[in-house]
Amino acid sequence: MASIRYVSPRRPSLSLLTPPYGSTCARLPTSNSPVTDVTSNDIRCNANQGAAASKCSVAPGDTVTIEMHQQNGDRSCANEAIGGAHYGPVQVYLSKVSDSKTTDGSSPFFKIFQDTWAKASSTSSGSDDFWGTKDLNKNCGKMDVKIPAGLAPGDYLLRAEAIALHSASGAGGAQFYLTCYQLTVTGSGSTSPAGVAFPGAYKAADPGIQINIYQQLSTYVAPGPSVIAGGTIAQAGKAGSAVTATGGAAQPAPTTLKTSAAAPTAPATTPAPGNGGSCTAVAKYGQCGGTGFTGCTTCASGTTCNVVSPYYHQCQ
Repeated sequence: MASIRYVSPRRPSLSLLTPPYGSTCARLPTSNSPVTDVTSNDIRCNANQGAAASKCSVAPGDTVTIEMHQQNGDRSCANEAIGGAHYGPVQVYLSKVSDSKTTDGSSPFFKIFQDTWAKASSTSSGSDDFWGTKDLNKNCGKMDVKIPAGLAPGDYLLRAEAIALHSASGAGGAQFYLTCYQLTVTGSGSTSPAGVAFPGAYKAADPGIQINIYQQLSTYVAPGPSVIAGGTIAQAGKAGSAVTATGGAAQPAPTTLKTSAAAPTAPATTPAPGNGGSCTAVAKYGQCGGTGFTGCTTCASGTTCNVVSPYYHQCQ
């Protein structure tokens, strides 16, 4: 099994963990800020990223393991992988290109994976429901993504994103944490799925992008196209459970697949004045307050707690 390591949604890096790749195929952004403008070219592969040193080779049917953590270089299961109530979907795309090292990301992308939303109970609020980012937390930041069988050989960009919806009730409030990876797909397949362009695939007012998750939800419409036939639809709330997509809009009930989850341990705490006890200072872009919030209200050095909505305050 080929493994791809995607270390941080804010300043991500990805590598095949097996030799000889190291961390050579990730297009690393130079900023840890999210992309918020879906009409910007940054929605392709993130801002200010350049070509990676080389390409990583995978075969159709291989499983790559995407790994995300909120702080670059921190892979500890003792810390929440995607903290600060950054709830939302996780999606993965591929784009067939002539040269993955030189392409600018303007070629069409097709979706091969999604882990989005599921209702927790009949009375649960959206923020208490199951989300792709919560599945990452349950599995120590890891999520397996299968490269669809039968893909035509050649170079591809793999585009992975986590969309944080904690402040998405207004236009431009959704936060996209993403990066692209330079791949070469081997084999003798012949499938070349149609795709969508970035920017263009997402609209700021799409129901899966502009949404108030602090209310009861009856459905969630993932942004972008449907997962291609042969791609994977994971069931939110059951990390490691998935189905093979048929290519249509309907998503059949999942069957259980094997997964390996690491049990988290409690993080070390530091005193936090005003919280009536101790807590870990909230990192930049983490939640620091809001209606019903009981966590730490002290932001990390250099950031302050700002009101995004009555339900969500954020360290910025």
